[in-house]
Amino acid sequence: MNDFQQALTELQEKFGNKDNLIGIATIALETSESGQPMPDTRFVDAYYQDGAFYTTTYATTKKMQQLAANPNVALCYVVESFTATGYGENLGWTKDPQNAEIADRLRQVFAEWYQDANNDEDPNTCILKITLQQGLWNFPHEGKQTVIDFVTKTVTHQG
Repeated sequence: MNDFQQALTELQEKFGNKDNLIGIATIALETSESGQPMPDTRFVDAYYQDGAFYTTTYATTKKMQQLAANPNVALCYVVESFTATGYGENLGWTKDPQNAEIADRLRQVFAEWYQDANNDEDPNTCILKITLQQGLWNFPHEGKQTVIDFVTKTVTHQG
């Protein structure tokens, strides 16, 4: 198994098959007083699978409007010291037949609260997919970092 495959295995072990609370940052539609882009952050429950995080949300939310204008996103998972960049994509309605498999998986992983927070009958209830481009495992107390490039499928160890 090469370093990239090992990194994917570790990500699956840490984040797969469970509900993860991650912070995601998007670019706000409004700019700062100086005209600079502004970040906008929030926490979401997300499920990891094959180089992407998935969550359910509502198509008209501020984050989805921001992602429609600029799909770049940053995320972090503090407990495991993992940060990443990627891009967000609205996969559409949770009941769209093309989303059946991932929607079923999200309902299972988020079973404790899914029905209270989502209305699958509403076509605006959608799936957000965050495809990772670059990830960083940071081990600050050990002086080590592992950079995962999902585009080139490479891993670099530092420290």
